[in-house]
Amino acid sequence: MSIKKGDIVGRISYGKDIFFIVDKILKTRMNKKFAILKGLNIRIMANSPIEDLEIISRQEVINSIKSSDLYLENRIKKNKYKNKVNEKLIRQKIYTGKILHLDGDKKYSEKSARYYNKIGLNAIVKNIAENRQSKVVIPLLNKYNPDILVITGHDAMLKNGSNYNNIYNYRNSRHFMNTVKEARTWGKNSDKLVIFARCMPKFL
Repeated sequence: MSIKKGDIVGRISYGKDIFFIVDKILKTRMNKKFAILKGLNIRIMANSPIEDLEIISRQEVINSIKSSDLYLENRIKKNKYKNKVNEKLIRQKIYTGKILHLDGDKKYSEKSARYYNKIGLNAIVKNIAENRQSKVVIPLLNKYNPDILVITGHDAMLKNGSNYNNIYNYRNSRHFMNTVKEARTWGKNSDKLVIFARCMPKFL
């Protein structure tokens, strides 16, 4: 069976330990095909020769998603219980600020929005490609006036990159850096804006 964009696969050489969505199919100069992969339940990027991939059955995918969702649900329940206990102990209500979350991946944007809602946090989640985040962050900050800015997305080392300490050897690290720099110029009270910027690199 041929592998195509959108298929859910596992890497045979890794024992199919992680399930991936095929994001792109590329060809080398020698006409060999390899796939750019994004994690199904884990924020990770990787690449793989097509011949090392195996399509995962529908039932296995359903079971994997259910298992991941159950894990997150249990974490949410534990955190809610801890918060209730803490509130009783300190006898005060805990207030959280407004969150603006920019994420480069649509699937994870939707997942984040669902769990913010379940936890009861006041969060606006926007699916913005990593290379556009620095261009739109100021208008979005002006529009939503958040207390907390979260910047997330995928990252990976460029194919010909060799220096792990050079930010320009990565696909998106400079975009996260530039977005933070832009956000720090926002308004007179930008020092009060709490920023969490995190990418999940995978060396290709």
